[in-house]
Order: sequence, then C-alpha cells, then structure tokens
Amino acid sequence: MIIARSFSHTPPWGALVHNLVWVALHVPIVTFLGLIIAYLLKYHVRGSTIIKAILFLGIVIPPAVGGLIIRFMFEADIGIVPILFSYVGVESLSKTWTLYPQTALLALILGSVWLWLGFSVTVFAAAMETIPRSHIEAAKVFGASTWQTFYRIVAPQLKPAITVVVVMTLLWDLKIFDIVYASTGGGPGGSTTVLALVMYNYFARALDYYRSAAVAVILTLVVIPFIVLIIRRERG
Repeated sequence: MIIARSFSHTPPWGALVHNLVWVALHVPIVTFLGLIIAYLLKYHVRGSTIIKAILFLGIVIPPAVGGLIIRFMFEADIGIVPILFSYVGVESLSKTWTLYPQTALLALILGSVWLWLGFSVTVFAAAMETIPRSHIEAAKVFGASTWQTFYRIVAPQLKPAITVVVVMTLLWDLKIFDIVYASTGGGPGGSTTVLALVMYNYFARALDYYRSAAVAVILTLVVIPFIVLIIRRERG
C-alpha cells in the first residue's frame, strides 16, 4: 500500500507517507544533534575521541542487526526505553513499542537516530577541524557565549558539511529497508511499511516485477526534488 485510502491520527498511512514522516523527523534530529554533539566534543569535552568512537558504532553495525537491536531496545521489561518510562511512571509507554501501530513507526525512527548519529557527528567533527582555533578564541575574548560562538562562528562555516549530512541522511531515509525488515517486517498492520519494503515484497514475494519497478520509479521521483532543492540552495 503506497498511500492509505483514509487517514487517521495513527499509522498505517501508507508506505510513501511513512517515508516522508521518517524524513521529516529523522533528518532534523540527526543533523541538529550531530552538530551540537560534535561542537561540544570538539571544544568543551575531554576524551572526545573515545566518545566519538562509541557513537560511530551505530554506523559499523549492519542495518539488519541494528533493526534487531532496535526491536529489543523497545521491548517491554527488557528494553531500555520502556524501562525508563516505567521508572518515571509513564506506564502508557512502558510497553513493547513495535507491537502497536501508534508507536511502532516512532520507535524505528528514534532507533535509527542512534544508528545514524555517528555518521553525522563524524562529518561535523572533521569539518570543525578546518575552523581556525583563533576564531573561537577571538569570540571568547569579545565575550561571546557558548551558544553565540556556535551560532555565529562555527555553524556558518559548516554549511558544506551540513549539506552532506542532510543529503546522505535523506537518501538513507528514503531507501530504508533493512531496519524495518529485521525489526517489524512492516507491521503491525502495515504501520511501518516503507517504499523499499513494498518494492521488495512485490519483487521477491509476489513476483510482480512490473509493480516492483513502478515502486522503484516512485522512489526515484520522490528523491529527485529533495536533492535538486538542496543543491540549488547550496549553490545560492
């Protein structure tokens, strides 16, 4: 199902809409969090190399394994997320998130933030190495706060890195497959189905190659406007 025939306040909304929701939540979170963490590790935290190595683990883990880890992270009684909510008294969220349409898609998106955050932090950390230390020192001399230094000195010089992170994260989100297939298989009730999974089901299960190719074309057409917009904005 590419787009649901009727919409409600909870999934399933259709594979295309799920992909767009994934992009709308995952891209800003990964970009902003990666930027902040890289900045703090570069200028305010000692032992940042070890922390960056730990964060990068999410990238080197195979996506299918990452999907299984996400499934256990949101499993009632043993997953860290339900246990934390149970500890603070939010019983409605101390359940197995991947078993309920209301929370399954959100669980996969939040879990994918952990898997992809290492890439974002690594790119931004590498880009920050090109910023002269004298710029940061000058900002401190003139009384700039940590936030002002970040917003006015660091962030403007990271526009190319931000473009790389946004484009790569966008492409990763739109072709997401392994995590969904390994953790929920598109369930429950199709609430986590994405375009790549629909394409796979048509191709490998239904043996309907024409519909599979059609979904691949739709996926390509969805990607192109985002990439063109980002490239034009970067050149402008």
